[in-house]
Amino acid sequence: MKTSSAIGAATLALASALGVIAGSAAEKPAALIIAQGGLGDQSYNDLAYSGFDKAVKEAGIEGKPVESKDVVAQAAEILRRASDADFGLIVDLEYSHGEPMVEVAKDYPDTKYVILNQVREGANIASVLFEEQEGSYLAGTLAALVTTDTSIKGINPEPIIGVIGGTKSAGIDKFIAGYIEGAKAANPNVQVKVAYSNNFGDPAIGLQMAKAMFEEGADIIYQVAGGTGMGVIQAAKETGHYAVGVDTDQDALAPGAVLTSMVKRTDVAVEKIVKDYAAGKFEGGKTITFGLKENGVGLSEMKYTKDIIPPAILEKVEAAKEGILSGKIKVWNVVDQGYPDWLK
Repeated sequence: MKTSSAIGAATLALASALGVIAGSAAEKPAALIIAQGGLGDQSYNDLAYSGFDKAVKEAGIEGKPVESKDVVAQAAEILRRASDADFGLIVDLEYSHGEPMVEVAKDYPDTKYVILNQVREGANIASVLFEEQEGSYLAGTLAALVTTDTSIKGINPEPIIGVIGGTKSAGIDKFIAGYIEGAKAANPNVQVKVAYSNNFGDPAIGLQMAKAMFEEGADIIYQVAGGTGMGVIQAAKETGHYAVGVDTDQDALAPGAVLTSMVKRTDVAVEKIVKDYAAGKFEGGKTITFGLKENGVGLSEMKYTKDIIPPAILEKVEAAKEGILSGKIKVWNVVDQGYPDWLK
């Protein structure tokens, strides 16, 4: 990558020649604070970083990922260190950093902050939300329809599916609630087993929990546990059942064993934010939302499984998608609406 100083100098020279107001492009580097699970999770962090890396290269600014072994407990310290290091933009992927960010941002009014998956107030804070419940609803619809179709290899006749979340929190339960709602809408008799790993970076735990859930009759398990979810996918592969991936398209991690993935386009969101910052278009105090309509969430193309799923099932999933897009289906949002009775 070319040095930011060289590109910055060229940009400023061009701006001066054209009479553009100085300072319209970012001169300070950008930071991406990595969430629990770390880089290499093949999920949330990796997808967001791919968008970040693409943006800083294409925008010609410096950028750096920031990782910590204790990212939750050291929230304020991490944010202050990044701010003191003179980053102009700090994009934070860690959900638990929302409240500390509000306090830290007050002390660094010239630094721009971005928090994902929640809304935080602050003139120099931008919030990014995804309608994960919408994509999860489609995953639940598909799972509930597939779970009783014994013509599909690895499916038993019992209407039982499952989901394993990383922690019991509004951010994770937003996925789980959407999944259950979609499943129940497709088949009111379906049973959805719910468990939490309390960990986002231990595939061994995910493997153990998923195998136990498969033994209890589930034949499809949605993983919402970051790196821990790699174990869920491995368990599906080893037992001949199915996993549903999350955040990024995880279908290729175990071809044929991942029924689909609920893709959450953090790469698209982070890329837009960084490029807007580089162009001097960062808007603090704003909330940007990415849902089905914005192509911010949705199911993977199911490259390895689409041929084994009956067309009638795929048509019903597509009808559910159209229902959400048209507004006929309003999927429950735990973050905005609180917990429904069926998930308390």
